[in-house]
Amino acid sequence: MPFFFPFKFKKYSVLILSCLVFGLSWLQGAARIMPLSQVKPGMKGTGRSVFSGHQVENFEVEILGVMENVQPGRNWILARLKGQGLENTGVIAGMSGSPVYIDGQLIGAVAFSYAFAREAIAGLTPIEEMLALTGSSQSTRPTAGLPPALNLESLTQEGLSRAYREFFSRAGDMSVPDRAFVPIKVPLIFSGFSEKAFRIYQSFFSRNNFQPVLGTGQAAGQTFNLAPQPVTLNEGQAVGVQLVTGDLDLTAVGTVTYVEGKRILAFGHPFYNLGPVDYGLTTAEVLAVVPSLESSFKLASTGQLIGRVLQDRTSGVLAEIGALPRYIPLNIEVQDSPVHLKKFKLKLVNDQVLTPALVNLALYTLLGSEERSYGNLSVDFEANLFLEGGLSVRLEDLFSGNMDSASTSLSGLVAAVVYMLKNNEFQEVGLNQIEVKVRVVEQLRTATLEKVLLDRYEVQPGEVIQVKTYFRTQGGDLKTEEVEFMAPSLPPGTEFELVVAEASYIQQLERSLYRTQDFRPRNLNQLIRLLGNLRKNNRIYFKVVAPRPGLFLKGEELPNLPPSLKNMFISPRASTTGLTEINKSTLTEYQLPVPYVFRGAVTVPVRIKK
Repeated sequence: MPFFFPFKFKKYSVLILSCLVFGLSWLQGAARIMPLSQVKPGMKGTGRSVFSGHQVENFEVEILGVMENVQPGRNWILARLKGQGLENTGVIAGMSGSPVYIDGQLIGAVAFSYAFAREAIAGLTPIEEMLALTGSSQSTRPTAGLPPALNLESLTQEGLSRAYREFFSRAGDMSVPDRAFVPIKVPLIFSGFSEKAFRIYQSFFSRNNFQPVLGTGQAAGQTFNLAPQPVTLNEGQAVGVQLVTGDLDLTAVGTVTYVEGKRILAFGHPFYNLGPVDYGLTTAEVLAVVPSLESSFKLASTGQLIGRVLQDRTSGVLAEIGALPRYIPLNIEVQDSPVHLKKFKLKLVNDQVLTPALVNLALYTLLGSEERSYGNLSVDFEANLFLEGGLSVRLEDLFSGNMDSASTSLSGLVAAVVYMLKNNEFQEVGLNQIEVKVRVVEQLRTATLEKVLLDRYEVQPGEVIQVKTYFRTQGGDLKTEEVEFMAPSLPPGTEFELVVAEASYIQQLERSLYRTQDFRPRNLNQLIRLLGNLRKNNRIYFKVVAPRPGLFLKGEELPNLPPSLKNMFISPRASTTGLTEINKSTLTEYQLPVPYVFRGAVTVPVRIKK
């Protein structure tokens, strides 16, 4: 027995020593934190932030009080800031996350302010609330479902693009009262963007307390890889949250609050409060502090990619150094002559809300910077969206107009399709890559239907009918296209209709036939199929409609059904939802590509001979 005693003593000694070391490290960490219950009015402390370059500097903090339950279960510390010119600038956009210490103990992060305030009165997010972020375990967000504006009501490229633009415009219409205590504005640095694109899109980002700034980011084409050398961040340093990188750069700038190993807490308030996210984390250099009556801000440049942001929550963001975010590559080609081709490579954050908006912004910016902003313009494009599992959506069409309407329509369409995929109600969709090829002509390419002539208006079933379609171009030239179709097998004396029309008219006709204004896809595969078969502007559609009973079932037409089959569907025992009986059926449909945006419609009656 004595032989084994030393062995057991040694074992338990190691265990006790380990517990002591763990407890000591916990006590050291706890010693750096001052609980909110100990924070009292009149206390004096020190804050840390960067006001120029990379150097962390101190500023003075006086505690004015504690604001309890300002949000459900949330408390803020009210403080007055002094030093580093804050008496003149007020609270500076870019200070979000600046740590504040009392007697060397961290109490929280500068996070809130009043607009147009004459003093630097700030709200601090208590550090205990920020530390709760490290316990956030949710790794994915549920699918959001489509907003009413993007509900496949208009299954045309033009209609979907218009719906997204209207949704985007309403989403950006938001003002903040000057007496509201709101999160400090976060400088959002636009690098490589045109002034026009910046003006149009800044309202979308401003609504969530971003302060858009035209500035400088990473050099165009800079590597997408992590910094080659390990990076150590300190509390008070400036960091960037990168949303777009590559030939364009879009990065929000804030301050590090707390560092624990490779994980950091920053900002002290949310971006969009989206929960689990996957954004890039970069270093940042403060070029200058720009005073402003509304909101002074830090003008900064984006540095090297050093990690990824994991959580975007009410009390701040959680990031990890050394981890690479999963960006979505966006490759764009713009060709305006046979010999002039420009290529752009971007990477966008993978997000349900931001990715579609960033696609819209990037496409509009690059088209607007490469081509004329005003005057006549036509853009012929094709886009491929590659999804996980070998799935893909292909888009192609022609937009033509003036005052940048063609560029706006193209960017809105691709963004709308991305939004519908990322926010579908069925399952999370992995978007691996987006490829867009655009051909530009500085002239209108539109055509209007003038007349449709048939070689016969009474036919035998199965007889070939020749159709001549006459349309006039914007320049006044009369064009002719000929197609043939076979007369349907209908009873003698039956009259059917040949509809020759543009995409939007066909859509209106189908809504009237199906007696529905909206429907939801029944699964992801149907959604992908519908998006890949959107009706196009540069097509002449030929549709044969006859007075034959059918059904419209969950977004699909079942035409010319035999009575027995139809009765099976409409039987009370079937209990089928989303079912509409139709009196007219589409017997055949054909589309003819033309190099113009086609407008006009005509319906031609044809009779089966008795």
